[in-house]
Amino acid sequence: MQLGGSPKPNQAYYDEFSDWYERERHRGYHALLDRLEVELVAPHCPGRTLLDAGCGTGLILEKLRPLASCPVGVDLSAGMLRRARSRGLSVVQASLTSLPFAEATFDVVCSFKVLAHVEDIDAALVELTRVCKPGGRLFLEFYNPWSLRYLGKLVVAGRISARTSEREVFTRWDTVRRLRGYLPAGLQLRALHGVRVLTPFAGLHRVPLLGRLLAAGEKLAVRSPLRYFGGFVVAECSKVA
Repeated sequence: MQLGGSPKPNQAYYDEFSDWYERERHRGYHALLDRLEVELVAPHCPGRTLLDAGCGTGLILEKLRPLASCPVGVDLSAGMLRRARSRGLSVVQASLTSLPFAEATFDVVCSFKVLAHVEDIDAALVELTRVCKPGGRLFLEFYNPWSLRYLGKLVVAGRISARTSEREVFTRWDTVRRLRGYLPAGLQLRALHGVRVLTPFAGLHRVPLLGRLLAAGEKLAVRSPLRYFGGFVVAECSKVA
């Protein structure tokens, strides 16, 4: 399931997006999403090796760096990685479908807001599983069509720059049933978490009282029965030892 017409190549999209990416990332809605995602991964990081697959400018990796013993990021976009390196982060330019790491390198692998833009999802998940150690944990985020966010995108497409809207970028929307089918052999689904469950439009978080109420509700909804309606569904998996 995809919104929009002819997609731009992923690398061109992210290089262009890098100039806009952090305009709203440090407050409100976007900061809330990062916080909720970090809270899922952080308990598994102390003293362990970590890969942030599709790290972008390194906002999440930077928050997890004090916990992990060897935090590493990988991203397709040179523009994104320039900003990540300016934060002093250890990052590598590569595609998720061909990672430059040895088998069983990382204890924890996370990937947020990236897999929905990878056309060869099967190859990407095989690679993420390959570089994870047996018994390691993976946090894999998918875009969910059974969500208020999806309904909002049908009405209004956001912009990634002055020249490009989200409709021009390859985006896949996967039901929970479909994402289960993507998981390769050797990967066990342990839990599902919902991010952005209650928010139809991000701009509502700019309304002072409403924004605070939505933020509190979103935190409670991550592990609630409502998680299946999250705009972002995070599959928490472990690699079979």
